Amino acid sequence: MTETGFWRLAEADGTWTALVDVDGTEVSAGELLGRANQLANGLADLGVTKGDTVAAVLPNCREFIELYLAALQIGLIFTPINHHLVGPEIAYIVDDSEAAVFVGHEDFADAVAKAGSEIGLAPDRQFAVGAVDGFRSFEELAQGQPDTAPEGRTAGMAMHYTSGTTGRPKGVRRDLPDLDPSEMGSLYAMFMMLFGVEPFDDNVHLTGSPLYHTAVLMWTSNSLHLGHTVVLMKKWDAEEFLRLIDEHRVTTSHMVPTQFSRLLNLPEEVRSKYDVSSTRCMVHAAAPCPPEVKRRMIEWWGNSIMEYYAATEGGGTIITADEWMRKQGSVGQPWAGAEVRIYDDDGNRLGPNEIGTIYMALTQANFEYKGDSKKTEDNRIYDEDGAFFTVGDVGELDEDGYLFLRDRKIDMIISGGVNIYPSEIEGTFATNPTVGDVAVFGIPNDDWGEEVKAVIEPAPGFTPDEAYEADLRAWAEENLASYKRPRSYDFTDQMPRESTGKLFKRKLRDPYWEGRDTQIV
Repeated sequence: MTETGFWRLAEADGTWTALVDVDGTEVSAGELLGRANQLANGLADLGVTKGDTVAAVLPNCREFIELYLAALQIGLIFTPINHHLVGPEIAYIVDDSEAAVFVGHEDFADAVAKAGSEIGLAPDRQFAVGAVDGFRSFEELAQGQPDTAPEGRTAGMAMHYTSGTTGRPKGVRRDLPDLDPSEMGSLYAMFMMLFGVEPFDDNVHLTGSPLYHTAVLMWTSNSLHLGHTVVLMKKWDAEEFLRLIDEHRVTTSHMVPTQFSRLLNLPEEVRSKYDVSSTRCMVHAAAPCPPEVKRRMIEWWGNSIMEYYAATEGGGTIITADEWMRKQGSVGQPWAGAEVRIYDDDGNRLGPNEIGTIYMALTQANFEYKGDSKKTEDNRIYDEDGAFFTVGDVGELDEDGYLFLRDRKIDMIISGGVNIYPSEIEGTFATNPTVGDVAVFGIPNDDWGEEVKAVIEPAPGFTPDEAYEADLRAWAEENLASYKRPRSYDFTDQMPRESTGKLFKRKLRDPYWEGRDTQIV
């Protein structure tokens, strides 16, 4: 097999273009490797050692990739943090991940500075790309460091935070492998080969979604491990996405259905300006895709449209455009090394065309939710074949082994491909003294799939008028990331709860979904 693994490839030949930054600057593999080596040596000089965590709040940019490649060649845990979060939310993840180093960006200076002031990390361990109060310059981390390989190279790993249905976000952590970084990179790269993507082969990957997403970072880094050029977008825009495909002869990208809709909504005269014939593997995931949208994308982009179903925790299925046309609505069959099963609520395995909870197994799915062994075990089933885990989605396998999603976690909201967990929003509203009770759920949105709705029972003495709603909105802006804030509010005198306190959320939610067979559209 052709050699893979970024560090190995860049050392052998540093002349190929590894990265096109958001401003169009081209970065050779040698330049990218040298910078990653400097940062790795700088981190080592700080006393950071194998198993320590580097947490980062960065936009799509060259520095994100440099830091990631530095951390993963000296055995560190790299935790990218959603840059839409507010200060206290960022601080929680930095603390919970036990970060030894925190890196932020001036684009999010207020939130980063607030988080930095809360976490108690030593000032010399906090760095910023650009200017952030109280943070050292990111340049200082690399300044004066050799651009040669750090001593004792060993593979690190990313730890992403995925919100659960209860409580705070949890880090999905796996054991660090005792491998050379390039060997680990080669293993990662094999995943893309399941989709027919080969090393080099003139491939160009376009990263249009935020790199803090698990799959987006995985596809981006794996492209580098295969010797591909990666083109970064700072912020996704439909026409700019097409322009970049045309200009760079893009072959691969990772997308969400909302982006498909935005592309299809462009005027025909705009779409026809750009040549997309170079595309080979434009995968989508993270949210259900409306069948009509997917059909139209296949008509436009052909067999390059591919889909998979997976989770941060592991496992998954894959389906090609041709397969989907035969099995419309399916998310495919398990990829190599994965297995999907359906179980009922009593733990009994179900047969074809029987609806139940989806469980997945993967050889390397030895993850745990950091600091929450109970949650890890509660989401697993063990039998003679080993351990299977679930993220709570409901579906069925047909007689040919194709998976169909029939519903999702009862409460989870998926808006524009982003998972939003109502319990976290409800818990935040519960700290507002003007709120007596609250329920949060998703309602239909033609563009985003779903949007956040809040039903509020005001605390005694508060009247649900326009001024009260305005105060709630202002309070949400201070305490919640923008994508978690309710788009609309309803008010009630009494929340529908039974005597045990259980909320009948479906009584509030179901009227918005009347006329739909499922919440997946």
